[in-house]
Amino acid sequence: MVQAPVALRVDVDTRRGLREGVPRLLDLFRRLDVRASFFVTMGPDRSGLAIRRAWRPSFLLKMLRTNPFRLYGFRTLLSGTLLPAQPVGAGAPALLRQIAAAGHEVAPHGWDHVTWQDRIDRLSAEALRRDLTAAARAFEDALGIRPAASAAPGWRTNWRALMVQEEMGLRYATDVRGREVFRPRGEAGLLKTVQIPTTMPTVDELLGRVGNIQDSLTASLGQGLNVFTLHAEVEGGPLLPPFAAWLESVRRTGRPVVRVCEVAESVVNGPVAAGDVGRGYVAGRSGWVAVAGTGTG
Repeated sequence: MVQAPVALRVDVDTRRGLREGVPRLLDLFRRLDVRASFFVTMGPDRSGLAIRRAWRPSFLLKMLRTNPFRLYGFRTLLSGTLLPAQPVGAGAPALLRQIAAAGHEVAPHGWDHVTWQDRIDRLSAEALRRDLTAAARAFEDALGIRPAASAAPGWRTNWRALMVQEEMGLRYATDVRGREVFRPRGEAGLLKTVQIPTTMPTVDELLGRVGNIQDSLTASLGQGLNVFTLHAEVEGGPLLPPFAAWLESVRRTGRPVVRVCEVAESVVNGPVAAGDVGRGYVAGRSGWVAVAGTGTG
């Protein structure tokens, strides 16, 4: 029986993730002859402002469970507070071109990751438009082409953001958690931009909660859609060895490893179910995420 592929989505949230984690991942992917989709925050690294989440018990528990000093380092945890917020993707156009030249997909992961993730409900449609437009312009300046896809920071989106995103004419977006590809529907009707959800748990969600991360990832693979999101700061950093071992095991079983755009190409021209975008919670993640609920459209 032919096994369903697993699509690799690499989120690059921080400057350290881009400068240090991405080259390590590129070396790993080259060695294993796989291609992935890199979603890169284009604007300033304000990771230090995440301290505003400290009032949430779930955030504090995650910090205790995952050891952020080991995963992200002091420079990242102070970025945008005691240390200046340096640009991520916009500050490294040559590296973005290197990723694309190696055959990987590259797309924006928003402009200001922390502000979007923490304050999306306070942002007007115009503020959301400014963020997405700034990310798209920086992307085009770096790569010479308009982005064909987008990923919302922290899997947080709402109908205002989806409508602004629709205006951009993207091929697809990957903003939510779920199990099936769908087209969002709301009061404005059915959107053209197909949503391809992350279907699997992330390593930082499993860290400190399961005995064997590799076994847990393998157990989450199915015969339908499989989209695994990794983070350049994590799997390209301290947790590169277990991630590499898992990816090698996937390759040994003969399961195809693909880019998210390849999943999109296989579905966008055919019938795609309509679905609602709501809010839900994922074990091991602090706060809500956008989730998909599908039905016939």
